[in-house]
Amino acid sequence: MASTIRVLVEQGRRRTFANALTWPGWSRSGRSEQAALEALVGYAVRYAPVASADADWPQDVGLADLVVVERVPGTATTDFGAPDAVGAEEYGPVPVPEAERMALLVRKAWALFDEVVAVTPPVLRKGPRGGGRDREAILAHVVGAEAAYARCLGLHVVEPEPEDRAAVQQLREAIAAVLSTGMPRDNPRRRLWPVAYAARRIAWHVLDHAWEMEDRRD
Repeated sequence: MASTIRVLVEQGRRRTFANALTWPGWSRSGRSEQAALEALVGYAVRYAPVASADADWPQDVGLADLVVVERVPGTATTDFGAPDAVGAEEYGPVPVPEAERMALLVRKAWALFDEVVAVTPPVLRKGPRGGGRDREAILAHVVGAEAAYARCLGLHVVEPEPEDRAAVQQLREAIAAVLSTGMPRDNPRRRLWPVAYAARRIAWHVLDHAWEMEDRRD
């Protein structure tokens, strides 16, 4: 069992993200570093269904288990609400065994998202100002984002219709295949994401919206 969880802290002007580097998708934010770290610990139980098949997943997580190994400046995207900065160790190729492990965790995040969609009503509870997407709009948003993420890995893809589950699955398989290699495809026309960051960002986005649906069900 791992005794520590290595964390990358991304510090924006108004929002800070704490990202567990070896656990793609386990990233939470707060108004300060301390708040972000506390949120990360608080979401360990929700991340467990994704990670629990891994022998290194700790059964109990506290603040003392978190080790901040790097702090990086955030961006406007950070303040908007998405982890955007790449850590120093995330650049470059990832060894294939670790890349395959990360790809598996991304697949588990997708599976959890699909499970949540299947039991979520079409209309979700609105926020205090009446905002928030309903189920089908969230699904469309996630599929559209994943098509964009695929291009950031060097893939040439067409965004599938959200209801075309076969096409969505084909897109996901293409993404997972690249993640499993440990490095993006060559694309001199586009600045590509490092694979370690891509796995983290993709899994975070999927899980963030899965948890949103869980929280907004009546």
